[in-house]
Amino acid sequence: MHKLKLISLLIIVFTFVLGTLSASVYAAGNNHKIAIHLDENDKGRMNLVLNNAQNVNAYYQSKGDTVEIEVVTYGPGLHMLRTDTSPVKARIAAMSLQMENLTFAGCQNTQDKMTKKAGKKITLVSEAKMVPSGVVRLIELQESGWAYIRP
Repeated sequence: MHKLKLISLLIIVFTFVLGTLSASVYAAGNNHKIAIHLDENDKGRMNLVLNNAQNVNAYYQSKGDTVEIEVVTYGPGLHMLRTDTSPVKARIAAMSLQMENLTFAGCQNTQDKMTKKAGKKITLVSEAKMVPSGVVRLIELQESGWAYIRP
C-alpha cells in the first residue's frame, strides 16, 4: 500500500512538472517577429505600412503576446525616413514613442546613392537605424524566422 501511495505521488508530481514545462514552452512561442518591406515613394503605401505595424501590434497585445516589428526601407522607399522628403515623419516619431517594439531600418546603399545624386548629405529621421543593405536585411530577418510582409 505504501508503494502505491508513492507511485501516485510521483505521478501527480510528474504531471504537474510536465504541465508547467508545457505552459512555459507555449508562452515562449508567443513572441512574434514581423518584417515590413517598403521600396516605394508613395505616401499611401507609407501609411499602409504604418497602419499594418499598428494593427499587428494591437492584435498581438490584445492576445497577451509580444511582437517585434521592423520596417525595412530601400530604394525609393527610403523617402519614408528622409528628414527632407518624408510625408510621414511626424507619424513615425509619434509611433516610435508609443511602440518600443517598432524599429525602422534604412538602406545605406540607397542613402549613399541619393547623397551622390543630390550632391549633399541625405539625412534620416532619428528613429531610423542604418543597415548596409535593405535587401540583405530582409534576407537576414527571414532567415532568422521573421515573418515577411509587403503591403
